[in-house]
Amino acid sequence: MAREKRLEPDPEVAPERSYQELLGNLNPIARPLASRKLTRRLYKCIKKAAKQKQIRRGVKEVQKFINKGEKGIIVLAGDTLPIEVYCHIPIMCEDRSLPYAYIPSKSVRLGGLSGDHPILGTKRV
Repeated sequence: MAREKRLEPDPEVAPERSYQELLGNLNPIARPLASRKLTRRLYKCIKKAAKQKQIRRGVKEVQKFINKGEKGIIVLAGDTLPIEVYCHIPIMCEDRSLPYAYIPSKSVRLGGLSGDHPILGTKRV
């Protein structure tokens, strides 16, 4: 006879916050902010890119990604502090006609996919 495993809720895992709650922690420069539907699509895109090893994590890697002229989409976390760390990335994207978007929080899903980096660049997804 097989034993039944009881899944107990993990006390360390915080409950997932709603989209509206996440909007309260945004930086003033977090524009264009992805809508709820677009945020879900971006999470799926990031997850797919992570499986294919087509993802750049962190400010330095994404900056190299942009400067080399590679094409892709840049996803920035809207609740990252200090702002000065990555406030130049949207300007670089606009100069090179790269699409970019802010999502409400890096801690919700980006932390698991990106190792807790505030920005990601995905390539050819």
